[in-house]
Amino acid sequence: MNTNNNLDEKNLTIDTENKEMHPEPEVPVQESKVDTPQAEQVQEAVQTDKTDEVALEDKQEVTGISDLKLVEETDGSNVGSAQSDVEATVSEEADEQKEKEQEKIDYHLEDGEADEADDSGNEADESDEDSESDNITGSLLTVDEIVQKLRELLEAERPQRKDIDEYKNQFYRTLRNEIEGQKQAFLSTGGEEIDFVANESALFIEGKELLQKIREKRSAITAMEEAEKEKNVARKLAIIEQVKQLTQNQGQEDFNKVYQEFKSLQQEWNEIKMIPQARVNELWKSYQHYVEIFYDLVRINNEFREYDFKKNLELKNELCEAAERLDEESDVVSAFHQLQNLHQEWREIGPVSRKDREEVWNRFKEASTSINKKYQAHFEALRGKEDENLELKTSLCEKLEAIDYSQIKTIRDWNSKVKEVLAIQTQWRQIGYVPRKWNTKIYKRYRAACDFFFRSKNEYYKTLRNEMEENLRKKMELCERAEAMKESQDWRKTTQDFIEIQKEWKNIGIVPHKYVDSVWKRFIAACDYFFEQKKIHTSSQNEEESKNLDAKKKIVDKISQLDKTLSAEQALPLLQELMDEWYAIGHVPYKMKDRVYREFYDATEAQFDRL
Repeated sequence: MNTNNNLDEKNLTIDTENKEMHPEPEVPVQESKVDTPQAEQVQEAVQTDKTDEVALEDKQEVTGISDLKLVEETDGSNVGSAQSDVEATVSEEADEQKEKEQEKIDYHLEDGEADEADDSGNEADESDEDSESDNITGSLLTVDEIVQKLRELLEAERPQRKDIDEYKNQFYRTLRNEIEGQKQAFLSTGGEEIDFVANESALFIEGKELLQKIREKRSAITAMEEAEKEKNVARKLAIIEQVKQLTQNQGQEDFNKVYQEFKSLQQEWNEIKMIPQARVNELWKSYQHYVEIFYDLVRINNEFREYDFKKNLELKNELCEAAERLDEESDVVSAFHQLQNLHQEWREIGPVSRKDREEVWNRFKEASTSINKKYQAHFEALRGKEDENLELKTSLCEKLEAIDYSQIKTIRDWNSKVKEVLAIQTQWRQIGYVPRKWNTKIYKRYRAACDFFFRSKNEYYKTLRNEMEENLRKKMELCERAEAMKESQDWRKTTQDFIEIQKEWKNIGIVPHKYVDSVWKRFIAACDYFFEQKKIHTSSQNEEESKNLDAKKKIVDKISQLDKTLSAEQALPLLQELMDEWYAIGHVPYKMKDRVYREFYDATEAQFDRL
């Protein structure tokens, strides 16, 4: 941060000897060009210092310190007191205007008007980009914690702008993430973006109501303050008139009494803080005019002047020491903000003697310059990091744009590629800020690539949906065929038919998700019914065949044990009867068929040979 090291602090003082006025120019603010959101907020905090500039007679042009107004002193009174009276209110008014502008871009997620809802599957990335101007420190709170904080703010006597902004930003960021999560889950199941409806919880609804009540409360407070400002204008005009009367009553014998009355008016003036910004310069000029006349006309003796100069010098030396201690702080941003408070105090302190003026001012200016240079270097380093972030985000855009859609042909391919894209989106959110001039361009490029990917995915699923409807029709036909065959008792043929339709079923592709279970259960129920009936039938047949086997074995035993003492005429009828009984018995188990027949054949042949 460049500064003019030859900058002199000059006081507007009154020489009681020759009545000459020595103007002391103000040092204007040289605004920093830091592009980071943090720098913008810091610059906004000190922007109100510009209102302190007054049209003094001296037109000397001075180069100021960036982001810092180095101010002059005025002899005989606290020259900067008028500005200091209202600088706090200027910041408050700027905050109120900022709040109104912020309200214009709040995320109306409940109305479906958020930019990030332009296309399905695009995650919650825009929330990251939209919120890159937010300067929220610390980790995100849960929605329960945020709502509790909002309740506490509503109960507070005067909710602070900083706290409201922090919790409001966290609230809408959390709400956006919740809605985007719902939308992504809806889209991942094949839903259409146009059909998506956000489902806000009671906590989010309460949070919005709390924010609205807080805004109304702050508006009421602001209205009261505006009324107070108008009253303060009247009070300051009355003080100016009283000082004017003091300047017109010359020749008072009791100078001490007049001087104490004048000091009392000065104190009352300094205690009045809030006045409309538009009246600051006018009131200050008028007040300062009569203050200068007072010092000139009353010919205040050097004893009083020297006493004031001495006390003011002590106070300013203390400020110099405080500024020098700030130069040792590791947190340069905090040191910078504390320095602004020291400059505010400096403006409120009156002048010092001419011989000490330049020395004390140079000491304070030197400490201020050192802190400002560190502050500027801090944001220069942030800008270097932003350039690295731009390269990383550009690389992610190139990855998205390099996707070969001709190679994505199946659901598995799409699911795999979706995981890759979601991983890229996660990386994007983890990368920090980029240079301000590239912020919109790089995000539009990233958003376009993501939109194209998810549109292509949706088009694929639309085509797939038609195929699934045709597959459903085919599977329903197979269900009807299976149900028509399940009562058949032509076990062999029907078994082959069921095997064939099961093969057909496997060759048919997927069906719509909501029909998967129902159509499968219908088909498998028919198949299971047939095979269960076949199993029952087969079990009964096996039992009968086992009985037949036992019966045939008994006949074989009878044939083998036929009484050998019988003659041929007696034995043949018995043998023929046993053979007829054998043939009358039904089937035996297939694996025993040949064996039992061989036993039967051997037994009968043995008897025929004997006879």
